[in-house]
Amino acid sequence: MALFPTYNRLALTVKEAKGTTIIDDEGKEYLDFGSGIGVCNLGHQHPAVKKAVESQLNKYWHTSNLYHIPLQGKVAKLITENSVMDYVFFSNSGAEANEAAIKLARRVTGKDKIITFNQSFHGRSFATMAATGQEKIRDGFGTMLPTFAYAVFNDINSVKQLVDDDTAAIMLELVQGEGGVYPGEQSFINEIEKICKENDILLIVDEIQTGIGRTGKKFAYEHYDISPDIMTLAKGLGNGIPVGAMTAQEKYRDYFGPGTHGSTFGGNPIAMAAAKAVLTEIFNDSFLLKVQETAQYFSEQLNKQLSNLEQVKEIRQLGLMIGIECHAPAVGYITKLMEKGLVVLSAGDNVIRLLPPLTITKQEIDQAVHLLQEVLN
Repeated sequence: MALFPTYNRLALTVKEAKGTTIIDDEGKEYLDFGSGIGVCNLGHQHPAVKKAVESQLNKYWHTSNLYHIPLQGKVAKLITENSVMDYVFFSNSGAEANEAAIKLARRVTGKDKIITFNQSFHGRSFATMAATGQEKIRDGFGTMLPTFAYAVFNDINSVKQLVDDDTAAIMLELVQGEGGVYPGEQSFINEIEKICKENDILLIVDEIQTGIGRTGKKFAYEHYDISPDIMTLAKGLGNGIPVGAMTAQEKYRDYFGPGTHGSTFGGNPIAMAAAKAVLTEIFNDSFLLKVQETAQYFSEQLNKQLSNLEQVKEIRQLGLMIGIECHAPAVGYITKLMEKGLVVLSAGDNVIRLLPPLTITKQEIDQAVHLLQEVLN
């Protein structure tokens, strides 16, 4: 196969998928509790998203950002009317959204340094790789951009020690996803915002994995009652159609004028059709209330069935973003779970990560918890 071996692929070839069910090339069915790494928040082939994409396919696919694309304005309005953000730049991925955020922060402040956190993950482009607080992501690629400094997540003193006159921004995930599913502590996040305000530092919140209903709110920052200067989105925004977004407050609008940034495919009409359908479904109070109820039920079942198992060290959760930390490497459990028909993810060496569709049923949760208990035992 003429592909670079950049992925350690598991032994699964998907033939078709619908809702929470994956069917492989041999006809075996699986419960999908990975959602394409937190992408298919509405499950596979959601009818509203499918209909919107098919409709746009029959109109036109691409014109470029040299011309007006009305769907971009509609999606931007859905984002801004449901958040503390005022302006949106569309990209194709989370890494691109974070690149835009880094550029905007440095342009606004005229400063270079951005504080991020150990075990964070912000992407694999050169700037976002440098922003990521994991040495294994940066290993072998030479000198990184020298303007990132790494604090310890949930340790406010480590942040204060890094703040100086050249600090443009503090950039963080409210739940470190790839780093092990670690939610930020309320007092820590509030102190971060306070430091930013007192020192004219921009607060960038990476909501690529936590946004679009994943935590039971439209955006995870709502749990913490904060108001970021810049927020980035991707993953669940298109439910499988590639799209990202960098959003910012009104006062930063004119720093991203013509010629400062761009993207050939960013805000593509097909992606916008998908995003509009996704946001219309998820940004609905009754939908989000249902997610919160589902997350509560999931939490109760996990703690009842798994928390006392010898192999389980800790269960961490915010909404339907869940990490089960084990005393042993997670890869063996993940492989065994897939053999039994449950697709899950890892987050670091010892953490089983669960990112099911937001539309999962209690019956599917019960099936998943039963399989987890069986394998962990």
